[in-house]
Amino acid sequence: MKPARSLVLSLVTALAATLGAVWVALPALAAGATASFVKTAEWGSGWEGKYTITNGGGSTINGWSLAFDLPAGTTLGSYWDALLTSAGQRHTFTNRSWNGTIAPGASVSFGFLASGSGSPSGCQLNGAPCGGGTPPTTPPPTTAPPTTAPPTTPPPTTPPPTTPPPTGGLPKHLLTGYWHNFDNPAVELRLRDVPIEYDLVAVAFAEATTTPGALTFGIDPGLAAALGGYTDADFTADVRTLHSRGQRVILSVGGEAGRVTVNDAASATVFADTAAALIARYGFDGIDIDLENGLNPTYMAQALRALRAKVGSGLIIAMAPQTIDMQNPAGGYFKLALDIKDILTVVNTQFYNSGAMLGCDQNAAYAQGTVNFIVALACIQLEAGLRPDQVGLGLPAGPGAAGGGIVAPSVVNAALDCLARGTNCGSFRPPRTYPGIRGAMTWSVNWDVSNGNGFARTVAPHLDTLP
Repeated sequence: MKPARSLVLSLVTALAATLGAVWVALPALAAGATASFVKTAEWGSGWEGKYTITNGGGSTINGWSLAFDLPAGTTLGSYWDALLTSAGQRHTFTNRSWNGTIAPGASVSFGFLASGSGSPSGCQLNGAPCGGGTPPTTPPPTTAPPTTAPPTTPPPTTPPPTTPPPTGGLPKHLLTGYWHNFDNPAVELRLRDVPIEYDLVAVAFAEATTTPGALTFGIDPGLAAALGGYTDADFTADVRTLHSRGQRVILSVGGEAGRVTVNDAASATVFADTAAALIARYGFDGIDIDLENGLNPTYMAQALRALRAKVGSGLIIAMAPQTIDMQNPAGGYFKLALDIKDILTVVNTQFYNSGAMLGCDQNAAYAQGTVNFIVALACIQLEAGLRPDQVGLGLPAGPGAAGGGIVAPSVVNAALDCLARGTNCGSFRPPRTYPGIRGAMTWSVNWDVSNGNGFARTVAPHLDTLP
């Protein structure tokens, strides 16, 4: 995993959260105020929705309340940029302190996750039809902007998000670690010696052949010699041993020296065919994309969908992009993640070896190796379309594992707390909480063992405490 360049492209999000609002009556909405709904994403068992409220009248709107019904069997999960009260299947969203005022011609929006196949109905905006109309003389209540400064306490944690069930037998929050199929200064390990704290083990790495898109894998001769003998058969038996413990094993493609190329339909087919053969031969549970030397999102998406069609819906698909690769949704890695969101398991971005970078607030260059850096950069992915259960935090496992960005495991736990609960944050606070944040990844298991297992023994138990 090589260092990333400090290129800055990020998303802008609204950052504010308040508590203790007072209920007051709203003035009637100006004529021409409407609200529109769209499902921004769907994934079989659920979807993400967005309402946009537009002031088409000539007077400023000061506060709003939007209510709708969901059919039986469809339930709400996480929500953002609004407050929520529910009575049965009737749900009422009201403005937060920062988005209650809508000037003529302006719009505000809020969003939420839901499970089930239903859609909102019976929408009313301050008591009037969302498509426009005359509201009643006594509109429903909403929150008024507070007269005092926002409290310093963290925002309340939102309900756990409604997301597709985890694939591949993985827990809700998981610890991922890379296992070295090579000999380097870190301690050498047989796969069966990976500590039990790791839920998902990524075997580093599959290698390229002379055929574009083709993958090959076998136990590295240098590792075999360092271990006093270790064969493909030993490794395959060790995969079964990890399975018996409830751990999952995936094959990682790439690394700093990786040269696997998938740049056309033919190489996408070859990738899927050879990956499926390796999965069948060794018993891998999935694939990890860690290409640091170029990635074509169109054909890699084609390859991964073809692989899933061959292996089945339980296929684990992970990614480990460099920090720079997840700055802009239009970039190759980010685009790939969004394009395969319906089958993607987790993206464990490498939050190290990158230098200072902007986060989703675009207000400051955060120094790597801090809670601010990890949270503000993870926020980019969380606000740009990935579900919380698809976002993991990749950090080095102590000295020797990376050139920069090494942090104490307690810093990783603080970043997880900030994202999941809104607690233990630094000066940067995300615009909302993400209780479904998937977990953490480390490079690597071998470096962690070399450094006394501090990463796994600190982070793994903490993951079990997250909501």
